[in-house]
Amino acid sequence: MTEAEQIAAVAERFFGAVEAGDASTVEACYDPAVVIWHGHTRQAQDRAANVATLTQFIALTRERRYTDRKIHVFDGGFVQQHLLVAIANGGARLELPAALICAVTGDRITRLEEYFDNSAVIEWAAAPDFA
Repeated sequence: MTEAEQIAAVAERFFGAVEAGDASTVEACYDPAVVIWHGHTRQAQDRAANVATLTQFIALTRERRYTDRKIHVFDGGFVQQHLLVAIANGGARLELPAALICAVTGDRITRLEEYFDNSAVIEWAAAPDFA
């Protein structure tokens, strides 16, 4: 397997795990020292904090899908642009355009930078049919 194929496989495993609600596999995709940086807060999270956040997101949603995926693999990582579509347990629908830049070493993500407009998430969480 080439480096590009290995990086693409990491991306597929990572996003597939989020869609499946499999936080354990997401955690396994991360290097133990991974840094996850969020553009909307300009704050970084470590692996444990990010997995906890993702676990909450999974608990609040009955469906998660990445659509309109555009991935570009480069030496040492990948960029993905997508539309995250999530359905809250109460039925509220989130459509969140986002982009991620990930550094990958071997079969693990060592840095993830996520960019999206958080106003869509705030509006979604405030919807009457959220919970």
